[in-house]
Amino acid sequence: MARVWVDPEQIANSSGLGASQINSWRERGFALVDGLLPQELIEAIASEAGAAYPPAGSAEAEAYRDFGSEGRMAFPSECEAFNELTLHPSLLAAVTALLGVGVRDIRLTQSDLWPKYGHARRGGNDDQRIHVDYPNHTLVHPPRWDAPEAVELILYLSDVDDCGGATAVVPREGADDPAYRWPIVDTPGVGRFDWVNDRRRAEAHVANRSPETARFRAEHLYAREQLARFSRGTVLLYRHDTWHRGTPLYEGTRRIAWNMTFRLAASEWINVLQPGWAWAMYRRSQVMERLIATASVDQRCVLGFPAPGHAYWNHDTVAAVEARFGPLGFDASPYRAGVDD
Repeated sequence: MARVWVDPEQIANSSGLGASQINSWRERGFALVDGLLPQELIEAIASEAGAAYPPAGSAEAEAYRDFGSEGRMAFPSECEAFNELTLHPSLLAAVTALLGVGVRDIRLTQSDLWPKYGHARRGGNDDQRIHVDYPNHTLVHPPRWDAPEAVELILYLSDVDDCGGATAVVPREGADDPAYRWPIVDTPGVGRFDWVNDRRRAEAHVANRSPETARFRAEHLYAREQLARFSRGTVLLYRHDTWHRGTPLYEGTRRIAWNMTFRLAASEWINVLQPGWAWAMYRRSQVMERLIATASVDQRCVLGFPAPGHAYWNHDTVAAVEARFGPLGFDASPYRAGVDD
């Protein structure tokens, strides 16, 4: 079967997502874009990430067969460019455009950069089963399609022509698309199906438990998947209820990609996927304290810091927070102004 590729759309004049890209995310389940974020920041992060992990083809690379950065490049990071890009205004603007809310109404729940390698012996996450991401993000189930709660994204720091490993996605084709039948439970790791990541073993397991589900997955998911063509700086914006999977890399190569998730502030059942930001305040570098002190009011809100006018703020709490972060450059005036005299 011929593979179908999706090419990224260039964002016009750094003006943010266009109507076609917003509509693609809302209706089809994803949008693939170039030009969303400053290339100089991307290059800086790619350089640091490249040095943080074993080179392709090395003996050390054989040990990398799972998800995550092992804490090396997760938010908040000792890499300033990493933190800057996580909360970059262009990124936050894209998320708010997709969800249709203001920036103070979104929350960061994931920012983790990790490598993936092309192994001679496949297994684990090399050739993934097709899946949706909500089971390891939310305590519940995503609401109906027209009420999305979160934006997931992958920022690619490699080139698919060099390493392979394209992300496969299944575009949603209207409200009656059989691929997106409700509820979305036809995947390993949900209900009666064990959590199995490797595609071959996962599909054998599903076929054993439910031949009907196996047929559904073969006919409506794998048969319709499309591959995201990426280069350094390409961003795939998708959803918790978008069918997708990772495909194998070329043997002896490395792909570096960055996963981020933002949710609606009101959707508290969507969890932080990695160790929370407060744990970073135990570091000697004070990286999190310095970030809070120097971030904008909106950026602090995205991390869960109470906005000006929130019930948390009174004369005492403003003074106390100022005492904590003031020596690092924190400006308490926006919060003080919101306190009634």
